[in-house]
Amino acid sequence: MTKARLEAFSDGVFAVIITIMVLEMKAPSHVTFAALHEVLPVFLSYVLSFVYVGIYWTNHHHLLHAAEKVSGSILWANLHLLFWLSLVPFATAWMGENPLAPASVALYGFILLCAGFAYYILTRRLILHHGRDSTLALRIGRDRKSLISVALYAIALPIAFRWPALSCAFYVLVALVWLVPDPRIERHIES
Repeated sequence: MTKARLEAFSDGVFAVIITIMVLEMKAPSHVTFAALHEVLPVFLSYVLSFVYVGIYWTNHHHLLHAAEKVSGSILWANLHLLFWLSLVPFATAWMGENPLAPASVALYGFILLCAGFAYYILTRRLILHHGRDSTLALRIGRDRKSLISVALYAIALPIAFRWPALSCAFYVLVALVWLVPDPRIERHIES
């Protein structure tokens, strides 16, 4: 099975997710800088989510570029990832409208945790399909970066109920770690 349809479908879903997020942002009703300040939490949650969706899109692109073929289980693993990412606009809007509310920050973290775990599953399915000695497997390795990210989300999740700002700091930290695409795959793409 070729990967072209998987890539095209996934790119479309990523585009829809970003579109939905931006449509959730409403312009302030007053034309003052103070009115802009009132929508700052919504804007900041949008920026963080946009960065996250962008990170997933670029890494997904690199991951599939390094893959040669896909299987039915890979299609389902990819849908699993896209499901969790499709919930990001909802969590973004709720967190933006209720800044630093424990429940909204925890839900946002839960979705990040599930998306991170789903990305890890997709990576493992691809490696299993291509073989342990494949270029993809050698480039990914044990995927410590994904495992550390999932662990940080798991730590941040219960913290959200006591110190939501600290949980948000964890979310930003994980995003910063992933801003640069995986150099192991990047080098493979360039060669």
